[in-house]
Amino acid sequence: MLLLAACKNKTELPPDVGYAYAPVVLGKYIVYDVDSTVYDDFNKDTTYYKYRIKEKLEENYTDNQGREGIRLVRYIKMYDSTVSYENIPWIVKDVWIYTKTNTTLEVVEEDVRFTKLVFPVSDKVTWNGNAHNTIGEWEYKYAYYDSQENINGTTFDKVLQVTQKDDKGLNVIHREYFIEKFAKDVGLVYKEIKDLYSNTPTIDPITHQVVPVEQRITKGVIYKMTYITHGYE
Repeated sequence: MLLLAACKNKTELPPDVGYAYAPVVLGKYIVYDVDSTVYDDFNKDTTYYKYRIKEKLEENYTDNQGREGIRLVRYIKMYDSTVSYENIPWIVKDVWIYTKTNTTLEVVEEDVRFTKLVFPVSDKVTWNGNAHNTIGEWEYKYAYYDSQENINGTTFDKVLQVTQKDDKGLNVIHREYFIEKFAKDVGLVYKEIKDLYSNTPTIDPITHQVVPVEQRITKGVIYKMTYITHGYE
């Protein structure tokens, strides 16, 4: 009996709290396609942006709280219809700070700190993703986790979605939708932002429902960042 108990203890694994959703291996990079649409009500025009972003964990860093983090260097290639991306050099765009603790993943973007993930991952947990900045309280939550998902032609066995904000607006003139998706052993694989305004609510003559803001945009932005590939350098 003692032998059986010893064998059982040896095979028991610690609980999976979701750390693999935020790898911290130096040299790891992810490449994304980015599409952004900006609606300008002042100039009455719409501008489309298309480019690629490469995010690479490059160097260890100690933050202002004495915690170990990593410099996340972001490179950019602007789209050019006459030249393939492979023939366009990467240019440094930003340097962010990526800090993973036993309980959180925090990323400093343009000097603004966001709490991207909390551990353990659970559908019962919510947290203020803006607890360390001045944007105002947003209740982040896990919409799902450990779910198989195909993103841009790549199937990931385990993906989670963080819904940062999903607000249609009480006055139906402002639509806010912010989500990020992470894949185990990879990291961030998808990001979407909708921050849209419309001055005049419109009623659909057939359904008699208010037409969604996305179909009557006055100003705002739609931003999508989608995984292409990842690796190590």
